Amino acid sequence: MFFASDNTGPAAPQVLEAVIAANQGYAMPYGNDPATHQVEARLREVFEAPDARVFLLSSGTAANALALATLTQPWQAILCHEAAHIQVSECNAPEFYTGGAKLLPVAGPDGRIDPDALATALGNLSDGKSPDTRRGPVSLTQVTDLGGVYSLSQIRAVTEVAKSFGCACHMDGARFANALVTLGCTPAEMTWKSGIDAVSFGGTKNGLIGAEAVIFFNPDHAYEFEHRRRRGGHLMSKQRYLAAQYLAYLTDDLWLDLAQKANTAAARLESVVTKIKGAKLLHARQANMIFAVWPRATHRRLLAAGAAYYVESGDPFSDDDPQDLLTARLVTNWATTNQHIEDFKANALVD
Repeated sequence: MFFASDNTGPAAPQVLEAVIAANQGYAMPYGNDPATHQVEARLREVFEAPDARVFLLSSGTAANALALATLTQPWQAILCHEAAHIQVSECNAPEFYTGGAKLLPVAGPDGRIDPDALATALGNLSDGKSPDTRRGPVSLTQVTDLGGVYSLSQIRAVTEVAKSFGCACHMDGARFANALVTLGCTPAEMTWKSGIDAVSFGGTKNGLIGAEAVIFFNPDHAYEFEHRRRRGGHLMSKQRYLAAQYLAYLTDDLWLDLAQKANTAAARLESVVTKIKGAKLLHARQANMIFAVWPRATHRRLLAAGAAYYVESGDPFSDDDPQDLLTARLVTNWATTNQHIEDFKANALVD
């Protein structure tokens, strides 16, 4: 019954095997190994972007912050959703790595930036003719931090507004694969063909041990990113171990299979959550995240039975009214089993 985060799940066996296989003999450091070159070529193929530049890192925060720093000047604003991970969960890392560029939150339903709100926010910023805060890149999250998935038309609606103001567009793709299988489109369609200039292509939440990739569709950004990555302390010496993870991830569509398993498990879990007495979904489930409220008494029973998930409002073990509705976030991963969900059901649906 472990639904705290997809970060908590195990690595896929194929990934572990690939790392062990990479641990044979010697290889040049700092990305000069054959495996890294293979991953770079493979990702260019997957994204249908032969000129793209690919960089491997070990954390999603570094991927987001360094990508945005490459697209941003310190006197600019980065526009993102008010619930975006870069806004609420990265300890001001984007501000740190950009040298002071500010984050400007924009509203929108289910974690998606509202294009009209974005246009208003960009219109209120400097056009470069004054010393005021100037327009910088727009960052959108796919899957959003509230469990939503931008459709292709919704991505384009955001990027078209951004481009009309001359702004670059970044995608935080920590759950990129989960969104892709939801939409049933290609990586190219969800990124550069829809106006995305750079993507943080996540793997850690979907079966990797700890590996992320940043992809710039304009190769002109490569020189600066290479320097920022090293200066920021995120150039891995033994990068072959990151590369090995991605090679396994991209073989035989493993990355899509793992994401589909997570999404399917979330759909099954959702069918249980909606049957809890007094429960209500707060956002539509579109991938592998569920946000809902249900009574404190049910939270208390589930947590006492060993369920792990985030209660985001209130103390489930307080002496307050047991019928108070408390907010929960539940996330499935590729290794979530039917038994996990059945155990949750047995403790949740008790009269």
